[in-house]
Amino acid sequence: MSNVSAKIKEEIYALIPPMIFFFIALNIIALIRALMLKGSGIAPSTPLAIALAALILAKAVLLADLMPIINRYPEKPLIYNVLWKTLLYSLMATAIHYLERLIEFWRQAGGFVAANRLLLERIVWAHFWAIEIIIVMLVFNYCLFTELSSAMGPKKLWQMVLGPASPVRS
Repeated sequence: MSNVSAKIKEEIYALIPPMIFFFIALNIIALIRALMLKGSGIAPSTPLAIALAALILAKAVLLADLMPIINRYPEKPLIYNVLWKTLLYSLMATAIHYLERLIEFWRQAGGFVAANRLLLERIVWAHFWAIEIIIVMLVFNYCLFTELSSAMGPKKLWQMVLGPASPVRS
């Protein structure tokens, strides 16, 4: 039983950093989306929906990290893997973004095909692509920091970005 609990604990610890990152990122996107939709009558995302989407994105990233194709350029400079992972994770995030919009229309239309047709008719493409640009930039930053962390170690990166840890005072 301790083997199973150790595996669960390991999965949860692995899930925490991308979950926190995507929770913050999706809240930024939700704020921007709410500002774009202000006065349109369309309801913004709820905090629970944002947390669920962050959890889904974080788990999708962890699953993608298990695929052998994810580290396609191990011998090249870091930017190659950063751009490659940004592409893959952005495609996943775009699919989730589109499905999120599709679910909203599915409730209205009652069926998948009708919901997709309704979505394609009513979606404000400028808003969709604006959010996509933000998602790609946030995913790029996530990939950049994870690659840097892998290359130099999380403690070294932490010290470079936030400074050395202050000594604990009693």
